[in-house]
Amino acid sequence: MQNRRDFLKTAALAALGLGTGLHRAEAIPLFNINAKAGITPRMRLRFFPYELKLRHVFTVATYSRSTTPDVQVEIEYDGIIGYGEASMPPYLQKELGTLESVMAFLKQVQDKIGDFADPFKLEDILACIDGMSEGNAAAKAAVDIALHDLAGKLLQAPWHKIWGLDKDKAPSTTYTIGMDTPDVVRRKTEECAGRFNILKVKLGGKDDRQMIDTIRSVTSLPIAVDANQGWTDRQQALDEICWLKEQGIVMVEQPMPKERLDDIAWITQHSPLPIFADESIQRLKDVVGLKGAFTGINIKLMKCTGMREAWKMLTLARALDMQVMIGCMTETSCAISAAAQLSPAVDFADLDGSLLIANDRFRGMEVVNGKITLPERPGIGIVKAEEGI
Repeated sequence: MQNRRDFLKTAALAALGLGTGLHRAEAIPLFNINAKAGITPRMRLRFFPYELKLRHVFTVATYSRSTTPDVQVEIEYDGIIGYGEASMPPYLQKELGTLESVMAFLKQVQDKIGDFADPFKLEDILACIDGMSEGNAAAKAAVDIALHDLAGKLLQAPWHKIWGLDKDKAPSTTYTIGMDTPDVVRRKTEECAGRFNILKVKLGGKDDRQMIDTIRSVTSLPIAVDANQGWTDRQQALDEICWLKEQGIVMVEQPMPKERLDDIAWITQHSPLPIFADESIQRLKDVVGLKGAFTGINIKLMKCTGMREAWKMLTLARALDMQVMIGCMTETSCAISAAAQLSPAVDFADLDGSLLIANDRFRGMEVVNGKITLPERPGIGIVKAEEGI
């Protein structure tokens, strides 16, 4: 006979449509199992604000900051806790939400989530949560990540395995160097060049070539470039990209403002490097409209509402013969490890967000010799920092 946890696993696999050896009709719904056992567990959500402290002041084309507002989320069910988080960089608060709006939205979810008896019905639960209000993508992502972590723990499997991905195919992650003086850029490059296989450089300012020349004085590593919408003339942007190609740059993100889609499409058509959408892409509905305008898309959990939609975006982009990058904000290892579960299926990964902060609450995905290394722990693969590895 199966014990109760085995019953949970069997029912959950059936609910997620992942074969178990049972026909779907033979699987026992989770709430019926609990009812037969005389137990009626309910999901409970907890959350609290947590300011992320950056190791270095972070500067891109349009702003600088040393902290990032964040909210930590826990969903408990039957003694098992799933963890999630919402990170809200100030420059993206229109899309992601503010600390106040995220807290208010999570209070609504806290009142609602107990109505769902089966935590494996992710599609129904997350569709309901998404429909509760417009925006607040980061708050929705926090709930999504916590639910995925919870479901994976109940299944006793990490999500890369649930999705059928080979963790050995995870790519190297970029490590980001923000805009700064040549001396600071040189020092940051010297600190990271021996630990990573590819760097990421923020451009779109007045000293772009100086930035690249400074880094090249230290290392010949491949470089990904993020212009953060900083270039305004398409011919000048293309000239810069052609020069960057000669300097060993391998891809460019968001060369021009997102509303200049026709100009970006012209750049992509003539560019010797792949051009990826960042600010131009947020959710699944945006993907089809970018076909032809960009070579690929950068998927970020905070923008797209979490793992469920990120997986759909990746699948659609592949069907459209587009490349895929998995990216991040400054986040703890909670959200970073959640995004890393998709990394074996992408072309580029920019998952250094937890390495940029000084107060990470978790341990999860590790960077070993520059490469994303996924743990075998269930769910999104994290433990609290004080619990060790």
